[in-house]
Amino acid sequence: MAHDHAHPHDDGPDHAHDHGHGHAHGHGHAHGHGHHHAPADFGRAFAIGVTLNLAFVLAEAGAGLWAGSLALLADAGHNLSDVLSLLLAWGAAVLAKRQPTERRTYGLRKATILASLANAVLLLVAIGAIGSEAVRRFAEPNAVAPLPVIITASIGVVINTATALLFMRGGKHDLNIRGAFLHMAGDAAVSLAVVVGAVLMILTGLLWLDPALSLLIVAVIALSTWGLLRDSFNLALDAVPRGVDPAAVRAWLCALPGVTEVHDLHIWAMSTTETALTVHVTRPTNAEPDAFLHDACEGLSRRFGIAHATLQVECGSAAHCRLSPIEVV
Repeated sequence: MAHDHAHPHDDGPDHAHDHGHGHAHGHGHAHGHGHHHAPADFGRAFAIGVTLNLAFVLAEAGAGLWAGSLALLADAGHNLSDVLSLLLAWGAAVLAKRQPTERRTYGLRKATILASLANAVLLLVAIGAIGSEAVRRFAEPNAVAPLPVIITASIGVVINTATALLFMRGGKHDLNIRGAFLHMAGDAAVSLAVVVGAVLMILTGLLWLDPALSLLIVAVIALSTWGLLRDSFNLALDAVPRGVDPAAVRAWLCALPGVTEVHDLHIWAMSTTETALTVHVTRPTNAEPDAFLHDACEGLSRRFGIAHATLQVECGSAAHCRLSPIEVV
């Protein structure tokens, strides 16, 4: 949902200051706060997901012990790790709403990025455990009571699918929510594989079908997890978020009225939903500076989803700015 907001430490939605820096020209700074994807409130979804999955873990572990199914016990352990990942993502979403302080001037928004990175690592650990167990069961296939396995795993498909659907709408714009969605969707797929494997074993008597299906599901989850891990790692290193083209942003800034040069451009993620930018623009005449800054910040927000923009206007040559070389940060 798009909306305007102002931080407590700002003078207002858009403001400008003139500073003397020992140069022959002045600088103007503006902070733009316009339209962006605000963090949606998924507190209810997290509460439902954690409660349902924790109850299912206890039921699945009990059924696994009763039926003698190592597959169900392994899946119960995997689901327990997913409950922890949901709690991790939930905690990060809560922390992201904390107000900025003098020490943490961006608040705790970055927690959502760290949580999505941790979720990706947890997913890799989980699929590694499932994969190794599937390989072991190829060598040592063991007979189980199929009916309790089918019933329990079917319940898991329903619960995990329902939980995944709670997070599906937020996965496109929030990497933290996407991590929670992938966890639950992966769980639903694993539980479905257990059901299909048990049914096929009843029909054919082939015990190796269950681990074979498990390995297939592991491969599918690994492909989706790789994208989450890559994006989370990049955001943790303050890379430009996916979906924002830095070349297009630079070209748009260069085309603004009166701008002759753009340098020291930085674009990074403050959280999994909010993007920030700082840039120096050379504007020799700098006519109507307040209107220029306001229009630039509004345009960055509207066109690129960059809601927190800081522009430094330089009226002299870019060569006088020590940050103008591309290699200087």
